[in-house]
Amino acid sequence: MSAVDGPQAAAQAPIVISCGEPAGIGPEVAVGAWRALGAEMALLWIGDTAHLPDGTPHRVVASAAEAHGPCPDALPVLARDFGGPRRPGQPNPRHAQGVIDAIAEGVHLTMTGQARALCTAPINKAALIDGADFAYPGHTEYLAALAGDVPVVMMLACAQLRVVPATIHIPLSQVPAALTAESLRQTLRITHAALIRDFGIMAPRIAVAGLNPHAGEDGKMGDEEIAIIAPLLDALRGDGMILRGPLPADTMFHAGARAGYDAAVCMYHDQALIPIKTIDFAGGVNVTLGLPFVRTSPDHGTAFDIAGTGVADATSMIAALRMARDMADARTRGDVGASGGSIWEKART
Repeated sequence: MSAVDGPQAAAQAPIVISCGEPAGIGPEVAVGAWRALGAEMALLWIGDTAHLPDGTPHRVVASAAEAHGPCPDALPVLARDFGGPRRPGQPNPRHAQGVIDAIAEGVHLTMTGQARALCTAPINKAALIDGADFAYPGHTEYLAALAGDVPVVMMLACAQLRVVPATIHIPLSQVPAALTAESLRQTLRITHAALIRDFGIMAPRIAVAGLNPHAGEDGKMGDEEIAIIAPLLDALRGDGMILRGPLPADTMFHAGARAGYDAAVCMYHDQALIPIKTIDFAGGVNVTLGLPFVRTSPDHGTAFDIAGTGVADATSMIAALRMARDMADARTRGDVGASGGSIWEKART
């Protein structure tokens, strides 16, 4: 295919899938997603071809440019030698550096415009530490470092709900101390800007949960709402943000409540993840907001217990790739606002 300039070329560029942990279900759900989506979008898998499920039609390419356009007959692959066979359920330390390098290569391709977006298959942090002294808590922190140590936020999204936890993988006992006005302000600003840039919502409505039961019940069940959350929301409303809250978390997620906002910011991990996993356990997508490129991931782990058995469900990977495509489209449409200049830059200020 000949090169085409502008949005048409961007639409033809592939979405990169980094292989993730070879011993997990990553290769299987990547192939399952390609079988479902190969006729409608360009995809490019980075990994060792020996780790693909037996019989997978694939085509080794030398560059992302060779994967432009839909790929229904064979999965385009940037082939990398990981130095050992795949044994489902049994991580091989020799694979660790290859897994890390596949992520970095995917970021490079996306940041340089050779790919539209990056969709990462699940990794196993223990395997990366054991095999390559991986220095990051997970994908999100590594991606932020590759992008220049930018501040990022985790969103979980499905068709019915988008949620953002203000604090993530810390004990519940540590949440009150970690929940500062400055950290919450950053989370809300990144979320607001991303809803504009990545989801095309020009006046985002954000619901904000309280930390305590009944959002503190006027200070009778905790004062974080009065001392931190409510004053911050008032200040950000003065900047033009549309914010509801602090709200009791137990009444935020029924269908009628969800109709009143575009995303919910919650105060801790389970407050955000329980509702979305209840609503759409198989189809949830992990999105990293704040990066200079689009990154999504299926909302599940490596599933060593079922790897290689043929029962892995590709639903979340399919949803992650479709969301990556839609987010990339939104960024392309929103490059220049009606009055000129970047919509993203306007959203960040």
